[in-house]
Amino acid sequence: MIRIGYPTQNLTIPASTNRTLRLASLSDEEKVRGLVRENLAGLRKILEWNARHQVGLFRIGQSLIPFASHPAFPYDWEVEHGDALREVGELARKLGIRLSMHPGQYIQPGSLKLEVAERSLVELRYVARVFDLIGSRDSVLVLHMGGAYEDRTTTVRRFVEKLLSESSVLRYLALENDERIWTAEEIVTTATALGVPAITDTLHHALNAGGLSLREALELSLPTWSVRDGRPKPHLSSQDPAKQPGAHSYTIDLGDWDALVDALERQDADVMVEAKGKEQALIPLGLVVE
Repeated sequence: MIRIGYPTQNLTIPASTNRTLRLASLSDEEKVRGLVRENLAGLRKILEWNARHQVGLFRIGQSLIPFASHPAFPYDWEVEHGDALREVGELARKLGIRLSMHPGQYIQPGSLKLEVAERSLVELRYVARVFDLIGSRDSVLVLHMGGAYEDRTTTVRRFVEKLLSESSVLRYLALENDERIWTAEEIVTTATALGVPAITDTLHHALNAGGLSLREALELSLPTWSVRDGRPKPHLSSQDPAKQPGAHSYTIDLGDWDALVDALERQDADVMVEAKGKEQALIPLGLVVE
């Protein structure tokens, strides 16, 4: 069985989990509290909408708690919002919806710059703590490896060394291929070294295949999910024809969907649909109850 989901917001309701503010406004405690409460309320609304429409996955916005990992964050967000996060986790489990988060490209634990690597680890710990409070062990922290820098082998070693001691992060971490640097095969190798699963993104693979077909890439990445006893979580996206390679389109090309279904060969999977149309991009795929 294939389940599908979408990221960060619902355009139909509408509701968002990603409201944020300028760093210069972070000292305004009440504004921050208000944004977090809005994001959590949006998440609850989205989970309920998803359950009514048989959508089994959702990716929470990285700014659920804006700048939570920043040293200037004005209050103890775990104490302030812990109960609300636990309630959201209970709701997600009751409704059978799997949650994830995906820190942006600026999160690079393998960076040559020590301050970038350290800030990245702090941000990843924030995500792991959110998932700890939510309490759903099938949640996924999706991460790209970032740059290759001066040497790919050395970068992989540095990346692995930085993360190996981060047990709270590894509990949820999954590595994803990208469209320019790291292929699905390389991601599987690094993920295996860390003891975490690997994600194959269809558009990224189309642009950076490393000589493998999509089916071959999935044959490598899907078995890595056995370390979690969890359902594999590939990503599906289509190229926006009017933008640079790697830019997501508003919806999904049905040819891309058919290619993924064919490559999965009837294996169970949780497919994250990355499209600008969010939940609206799921409807043409035929797995959403309107």
